[in-house]
Amino acid sequence: MILVKLRDGLSNQMFQYAAARRLAAVHGTSVRIDTSWYDNIPAGVTQRSYELDKLRITGTQASRWETIGTDGVRHSPLYEVPVALFRKIRPRYRFVGERHFHFDSQILDLSDNVCLFGYWVSEKYFLDADEIVRREYMLRSLPSAENERWLGRLRESESVALHVRRGDYVSNPANSEAQGTCDPDYYRRCIASMRRRLHDPVFFVFSDDLNWARDNLPLSGDTDYVDHNSGKQSCEDLRLMSSAQHNIIANSGFSWWGAWLNSNKGKVVIGPRRWMKDPTYQTHDVLPADWISM
Repeated sequence: MILVKLRDGLSNQMFQYAAARRLAAVHGTSVRIDTSWYDNIPAGVTQRSYELDKLRITGTQASRWETIGTDGVRHSPLYEVPVALFRKIRPRYRFVGERHFHFDSQILDLSDNVCLFGYWVSEKYFLDADEIVRREYMLRSLPSAENERWLGRLRESESVALHVRRGDYVSNPANSEAQGTCDPDYYRRCIASMRRRLHDPVFFVFSDDLNWARDNLPLSGDTDYVDHNSGKQSCEDLRLMSSAQHNIIANSGFSWWGAWLNSNKGKVVIGPRRWMKDPTYQTHDVLPADWISM
């Protein structure tokens, strides 16, 4: 069994699960998901909820009995300490934390019965299980009538899904300092590149700040702003972005997954060369090799 400890929003949950799912496939075993982080999210961290249950994953949530001791003895409730101590002496899993942000090939060779804790932001962690991941990352729900109309427009035009990520990248000082945002110049260069490469592209803009997008992107009549999915329905935008012909992504896992799940064989995907503002992060493994960095 592979245990994966989740944290943060949907796109990060998808990276974390994908690495675990690939490892489970290698060993012919199952994935158990530890969602306990969402019960007591640390102060100063953006509030999130568990969302993988919106996808057709085969992994199931772990029971508390299965996760006792995986956060260390001193973080265990008093009544769990005896079990946590026993599991420290005789571990149920080998705990494997992420050592650095860039790809770590040693993760691919892990044995069964490990507990994964990290972000694993690279397709290299699951590329040899990509068919499994694509199958399990289909939404369980059918699209609404409104989303069905948008899907038709995306599929019938030379559509480019363009994503702008701001939100807590701007409002949270820690995120702003570490992550940063893609500036208007980045989008200008991406849009110009798409217009050179494609005949009559139509841009579909997705964002948590569409007002900023309208004010700062050099777009005109060849543009639609997708604004009807919000809150618990935000995951619907993932289906829409993956149904476009091409993608311009932000430094955001949400649009990364929208582009990666895009099954158009001739797709053009443009992403930011620098994924994190903090220069101590090595981010060269984030974009797949066939995507264009800008």
